Amino acid sequence: MNQIATSLKSVGGLDPESAANLIAAAADVALVVDGSGIIEDVSCGSDEFSQDSFRHWVGRAWVDTVTIETKPKILALLRDAVAHADVNTNTDRKWRQVNHVNANGPDVPFAYSAVQVGKDGRVVAFGRDLRANAALQQRLVDAQQSMERDYWRLRHVETRYRLLFQLASEAVLVLDATTLKVVEANPAVGKLLGRAAEKFVGRTFPDGFDDEGTRAVEEMFAKVRTAVAVGEVRAKMAETGLEFNISASLFRQERSSSLLVRLTPVQTDVTGASVPTAILKIVENAPDGFVVTDLDGKLLVANRAFIDLAQLASEEQARGESLERWLGQSGVDFKVLVSNLQQHGSVRLFATTLRGEHGSTAEVEISAVSVPMADLPCMGFTIRNVGKRLGGRDVRASRELPRSVEQLTELVGRVSLKELVVETTDMIEKLCIEAALELTQDNRAAAAEMLGLSRQSLYVKLRRYGLGDLPVDANALVSSPN
Repeated sequence: MNQIATSLKSVGGLDPESAANLIAAAADVALVVDGSGIIEDVSCGSDEFSQDSFRHWVGRAWVDTVTIETKPKILALLRDAVAHADVNTNTDRKWRQVNHVNANGPDVPFAYSAVQVGKDGRVVAFGRDLRANAALQQRLVDAQQSMERDYWRLRHVETRYRLLFQLASEAVLVLDATTLKVVEANPAVGKLLGRAAEKFVGRTFPDGFDDEGTRAVEEMFAKVRTAVAVGEVRAKMAETGLEFNISASLFRQERSSSLLVRLTPVQTDVTGASVPTAILKIVENAPDGFVVTDLDGKLLVANRAFIDLAQLASEEQARGESLERWLGQSGVDFKVLVSNLQQHGSVRLFATTLRGEHGSTAEVEISAVSVPMADLPCMGFTIRNVGKRLGGRDVRASRELPRSVEQLTELVGRVSLKELVVETTDMIEKLCIEAALELTQDNRAAAAEMLGLSRQSLYVKLRRYGLGDLPVDANALVSSPN
């Protein structure tokens, strides 16, 4: 700092101390460079730039403190300082950005301007720290890249949506929730109504239905817009007499609300019986149990397969009883099942047991759905006997190790925590031994070393889990008390 102040003490009649303060206020870093480019002194303008960090520059060539690609800029700064030595001080001087080498982290960017002082070729370089600008530029680049990624992600989502919308076999329309004008219609709408799907766009829906059907659809739209859950309504075309079940759901997009409308034709079979009637006959004779209960779990309807599983003589014996009477080995299973139904509306492949009236039990999987807004609020349960698929084994007596976390979690409520922990420990131990034997190509000694076991301990566990054929000497080693 003293050399810098001495170099500028004649400027404006300033004393050395005032000149030093002026330099410290004007730049983050100031350098005094002699005529041959060697740094003679360094001054830091704030506590953030400790002079200790730059002390090793003194005595080194200025050009050697920067990265190789910015060395030409240092040489250009020195040339410009000499070239403008005799020019008016108001002449614009160039600021050049350089990167100082930092052994402990990323390169440090600075912008420098150089001024020659005195007749001996000495140059004072004023440096401004550009790290804040570099960080801002990096954040800008990161933001741009993030926007690009989001843009392409949205493009891919839109492409998938378009493809699904076009290929869906169900007739679907998207309406503006305020005007009820059709915004989009998929090709299935055109096939169903006998008119190109493009011709529906811009028209108000419902269109072409009889008065009763139109009123029903409009009332449904009004309820859906007020967030009231509504089931399907039936409407008939005025000209063709075709009947459709129509449902709608509300969704928001870019501050506007839209309605997703689905049209399903009401079909009849060749005998004139309605499809729902045929479905009831199929459910009644299905090999899997089917039960309909009220929202409290009281049984309303049960098919023959469930009556057989529950060891009942007739459906009348079950009607009015809680499904919890037959379901699960404890009162927990049914409560968990109903809780998930109330929260999610449907449950798939819920594993539990079904108890018969005469003491038999069967491993079952239950898929269920809740229909709280129907004319008769109810819950439906499909109950499949999976005992044969599981090999007819009793879960408590089975010692075969589960092969997945899902199988272990299915045992909760039917097996004690202590048994679950033992099963889990055995499973992990067996899998680790199998992996070690595979990695060592069945080299028992290497596998034992890899697992941190003695050979005797490994042979004991191999015999326990029935893994591989033990040699004669190994059998003797396992049998030995030592």
